[in-house]
Amino acid sequence: MLYSIRSTLSRPLRHPAMRQALAAALLLCAATGHAMALRSENAIVVSDDTGKVLLEKDAGSRVPIASLTKLMTAMVVLDSKPDMDAKISIEASDVDLLKHSKSHVPVGTTLPRREIFQLALMSSDNRAAASLARTYPGSTAAFMQAVQRKIQSLGLSNTVITEPTGLSPENMSSAADLARMAQAASHYPDIVNITTDPSDTIRMNGRQYMVRNTNRLVGASGWDVLLSKTGFTNEAGHCLIMRIKQAGAHATLVLLHAGPGSARTVDALTIRKYLSSLSRPAPQARYAHNAGIR
Repeated sequence: MLYSIRSTLSRPLRHPAMRQALAAALLLCAATGHAMALRSENAIVVSDDTGKVLLEKDAGSRVPIASLTKLMTAMVVLDSKPDMDAKISIEASDVDLLKHSKSHVPVGTTLPRREIFQLALMSSDNRAAASLARTYPGSTAAFMQAVQRKIQSLGLSNTVITEPTGLSPENMSSAADLARMAQAASHYPDIVNITTDPSDTIRMNGRQYMVRNTNRLVGASGWDVLLSKTGFTNEAGHCLIMRIKQAGAHATLVLLHAGPGSARTVDALTIRKYLSSLSRPAPQARYAHNAGIR
């Protein structure tokens, strides 16, 4: 695979766009030197066991992050030690007037904060996320100040967050920063439990409402997901953060601007296959063992 792609790149290509596309498709894995084509424009995979970057693709560029923002929102809310049983009502000010995104939570709905929190993380509901910031101790302004402090404390030098939902294209970060943010979020049991649950039901306005995880890989066969969050806006494309356990090892992966909705899933599958390959002995080692060489 590595040889064939590099050979193609070494041949003269008439159109500059073709050369750029092929170069962008070639991702070198730091651990093995293998070539891997990812559709996401920005990506990183970090070993949570060693801290080593296993692979990356333009991981330092600052780009819009859409609803991946909600992991930061969740951490800042939990840091305030809120009463999770306190009731929150969705207000007109929580409605998205920027993207006019849909919500299953009508204005006037009143739910315990823990269920609002669940809606914001699991189904990525924007009204729920906005209401969490609005009801933060001291108002939304105090929430945003806490966000800036959290960004600084985590050392996220390429991260800018201006509102709690991710709807604004001004919410930006890099794949490397987001990997660090995901690792920080993994220390919050509430975030872990909600984002790794495939679905749940919430009683809302007298009816049972099914909440589904926006990441269909959660609960899927062959996946051991330890943390998850998806995102999408036109500016950010399809995005994904996951911490996973694969072949006994733990890793954090970030995929940004993946294009079509299926692209981030295909990339995640490619990365899972790559992580599995790291646990297998190299062909030379197997040959030496079979030949009786110690």
